[in-house]
Amino acid sequence: MTLDEILEEIKNAKQIVILTHETPDGDAIGSCLATKLALKKLGKSSDIIISKYAKMYDFLPSINEIMKESQVEKYDLAISLDCATLKRLDNKEYFENAKKTIIIDHHGSNNMYADINYVNPASPACAEILLAIFSYFGIEIDQEIGTCIMTGIITDTGGMQYPSTTADTFEYAADLLRKGVNISDICKRTLNTKTKANFELTKMVIDRMELLEEGKVAFSYITNEDLKKVDAKEGDHEGLVNIGREIEGVEISIFIRQKEENEEEYKVSMRSNSDQINVSDICMVYGGGGHPRAAGAVIKGDVEQVKEKLLYSIKKISKI
Repeated sequence: MTLDEILEEIKNAKQIVILTHETPDGDAIGSCLATKLALKKLGKSSDIIISKYAKMYDFLPSINEIMKESQVEKYDLAISLDCATLKRLDNKEYFENAKKTIIIDHHGSNNMYADINYVNPASPACAEILLAIFSYFGIEIDQEIGTCIMTGIITDTGGMQYPSTTADTFEYAADLLRKGVNISDICKRTLNTKTKANFELTKMVIDRMELLEEGKVAFSYITNEDLKKVDAKEGDHEGLVNIGREIEGVEISIFIRQKEENEEEYKVSMRSNSDQINVSDICMVYGGGGHPRAAGAVIKGDVEQVKEKLLYSIKKISKI
């Protein structure tokens, strides 16, 4: 069984590295930290390597143990969490050089790039999968692990608002609440607190918002110049894609932001309000992917070119 294989690899490994996707969200960071804390209960030390993350997650247990790089050239085991493709994996060289590799993920677009792949697209968050795995391993879920797990669940379900939320999700939340996890505080920190830079970017996004295809598609953007103007830090763009999603009649919300490292490319975030429209399929056209209702990609071009490419694909694939 796959879970038994995963446990065996963990027990055999002396040096373990935990990785996730670039520009990690709450599910990615929460899953990494929960895994590190869980491995510690198995008597295993591990390294989490993340290049950069949003300061909103500074409240999470063991966040100060995250590394930007490691002196270890070849780990015995590399664990990828919440990342559908090797292309999106941050610090992927540690994964590629490892003796053994494991994926734990919930993206239906995952292309199974590890030696052992444990992927459950029915789960609303990678963190929720980990909760079941830790239980199978006999690892006690204490308040610290529970806080990391709940952060992943809350951020990937929009505070239990998204259709991916299941009855099991509420039961897990109730159990974690009984263990002392402060769910209301996590919601406030991750969903209901804006930095000043995020507030300024929100105003820009609203001002530039276009309603296309008879109001069924919302489109907006920010550039590197915008980010510099408001002194934006990592994570200050989070949630901007949801602004268009909240408009009556909108079926697809598109938000794009210029890549810092390559100004000729834009990172695309797409959200769907309809079970009939799979934005992951649209993003996969451009080498991206994700979930049916939340996906992303990277597209070359200026704002107008990227917009036209996406509208063409939307009309071709979703029949809007």
